Amino acid sequence: MDIKKLNFAQLEEHCQKIRDKIIDTVSKTGGHLSSTLGAVDLIVGMHYVFDSTNDPFIFDVSHQAYAHKLLTERWDEFATLRQFNGICGFTKPEESKSDYFVAGHSSTSISIAVGAAKAIKLKNENRIPVVMIGDGSMSAGMVYEALNELGDKKLPVVIILNDNEMSIAKPIGAISNYLSQMMAGRFYQKLKKNTEHLLSYMPESATYMAKKFEESLRLITPGLFFEELGIEYIGPMNGHNIKSIIEVLETAKELQKPVIIHAQTLKGKGYKIAEGTHEHWHGVSAFDVKTGQSLSKATHSNATKLFSEALLKLATEDEKIVGVTAAMPSGTGMKTLMEKFPERFWDVAIAEQHAVTSMGALAKEGFKPVIAIYSTFLQRAYDQIIHDICLMNLGVTFAIDRGGIVGEDGETHQGVFDISFLRTIPNMTILAPRCKKSMNDILEFSVNLNSPVAFRYPRGVFKDVPFESQNIRYGTSQLLKEGDSDTLFIGFGNGVGRACEVADILKDKLDVAILDLVFVKPLDEFMIKSLTKRYKKWYIFSDSIKIGGVGSAILEFLAKEKILNIEVVSFEYEDKFITHGQTKLVEKSLNLTSNQLAQRIVSKFVTKNYEK
Repeated sequence: MDIKKLNFAQLEEHCQKIRDKIIDTVSKTGGHLSSTLGAVDLIVGMHYVFDSTNDPFIFDVSHQAYAHKLLTERWDEFATLRQFNGICGFTKPEESKSDYFVAGHSSTSISIAVGAAKAIKLKNENRIPVVMIGDGSMSAGMVYEALNELGDKKLPVVIILNDNEMSIAKPIGAISNYLSQMMAGRFYQKLKKNTEHLLSYMPESATYMAKKFEESLRLITPGLFFEELGIEYIGPMNGHNIKSIIEVLETAKELQKPVIIHAQTLKGKGYKIAEGTHEHWHGVSAFDVKTGQSLSKATHSNATKLFSEALLKLATEDEKIVGVTAAMPSGTGMKTLMEKFPERFWDVAIAEQHAVTSMGALAKEGFKPVIAIYSTFLQRAYDQIIHDICLMNLGVTFAIDRGGIVGEDGETHQGVFDISFLRTIPNMTILAPRCKKSMNDILEFSVNLNSPVAFRYPRGVFKDVPFESQNIRYGTSQLLKEGDSDTLFIGFGNGVGRACEVADILKDKLDVAILDLVFVKPLDEFMIKSLTKRYKKWYIFSDSIKIGGVGSAILEFLAKEKILNIEVVSFEYEDKFITHGQTKLVEKSLNLTSNQLAQRIVSKFVTKNYEK
């Protein structure tokens, strides 16, 4: 549908149709809900005023861009949202020419827009970057780096600040709304421009009162900060009034300068159960539309819950233990700690770099900081890990959640790189639990190590490991089972459970030894060297990228020792980004299910097909 041909009443109807489509689809596939429902009217306005095939549409994080997908020839495909071989839950240029940039992490949008605006100017083209960024993303420093340059360069960029949490007090809000409506109008913008031109020719004494009046006007609006940066501010405005949205966007388009439009929206708009600032409705699994109840079945305690319970127990016993998360209190299990110990556990918002460096200072002061963070977001603080933690050898613990494939969130969120990029850093210790008990033991070991340490664990539950967990000793692996063949399975973290699954499938054909590496840095060199005398075929099981991963660490050691008679096969991930979809289907596409691995191991000498 060409929405540019619709009147305001028809546009409102179409907004509701889009919301209904999103609710119906996400209730079946899962995905981001409340934030994307709240952004529908703004996105429809963007498409009405601008051209997404010409003007770069840049969505920060892009989890709120479902309406954009529905307006850009993906209506029929939308039922495949986040499914294997279906459309992505984030913007993806491979899907549509209307998707300007890949997005999945926050606070990158304005930087992208500045770069796009520079390119447009160099090419002398008539295009304007249009950004949608949520108020949560405004907590990251990268946003202000971009705004600082944008205000200096005065490049034409339209930024829509989608504010769905901040509130403005009623007295100031009434004045501010009135003034904002006035400022959004063409008459005011033209008057302001003409007045500025006139005042530039008048003596300072004659302009004193005029300038004071303008300063006073700006002080009672919430846009003072942006105006001081050199960015035109319009707002706050009602982000659900389609007529106002279109009028403001048209005004911003005509200004040909950097403009920030402050739009207030309601999360979950159009689905009463999800309306408001309910964290639960930000990202959901399949649910019943009528009741809002989740359709997913309860499972055993997942690794995140086990971590949270273990940390709560230790923090109750030791007041030196403190912790931080970056805008993921529920997702990382830190919410429970923050509620019980609000003076010792903090959410610093989307500020991973700040989170890491600030915990370095706490470690220096004698505390035992724990940083709970997703693997994919730890990437954002790499310099801080090196410069502010490891260089000073400070006792900071990195609890890395979502290590491995995370499923439907796809390429931007797969937790596959942490082992590779952490292994290169001096003073860093890296280990991983394989089960509940080892999670408890490793956490206790880590917080008391008094040097940088990182341990990783999967999204969801640990795979079953039919061997009792042993106490953790620094740099020491655990041989879980001897074997009668020349084959050794080496597992790391959740890879131990996968190794056990494959060993069980092969038990009638091949009796293998199983080693839980426990530490990938430092390696248990004594154990590894001793195993070379008996086992000549080694298979590596770890939910991590192959380059720089667990297999790489072992091969480096064997090369150093000039041990050349060991055949090492790594079942880690190949050198490519991993697509979205249900984890089991993604693993199958990578030929990494337990049955596929069993078949790969014995394919040379066993004809039976183990693939189900």
